[in-house]
Amino acid sequence: MPVTMSDKDFENLVGDALDEIPTELTDQMSNVVILVEPHHETYFHILGLYHGVALTERTTEYGGFLPDTITIYRDPILTMCRTREQVVHEVKVTVVHEVAHHFGISDAWLHANGWG
Repeated sequence: MPVTMSDKDFENLVGDALDEIPTELTDQMSNVVILVEPHHETYFHILGLYHGVALTERTTEYGGFLPDTITIYRDPILTMCRTREQVVHEVKVTVVHEVAHHFGISDAWLHANGWG
């Protein structure tokens, strides 16, 4: 049975996952916002999504862009998990995975190294 959790509790888990990322990395994050949404409008199974220009792709021409977005999708994570502990784990993995994309790290590397 899927885990039931309030929106606020889930958002707190996302915040906790962000707090676990070393400050040496989070201090380098630039022009990015973290959002929590129920689910992706088209792909109901994805857990998170990074949309933007990775730090490794930004040049001196980078300017005037809207912030990058990292969206964590609550419903698919709650649906796939059976315990609160599983939710905590999946939120952490998803947050780290999407933040890594902000730093230009590929899906292939993340999957090969246990992050998604």
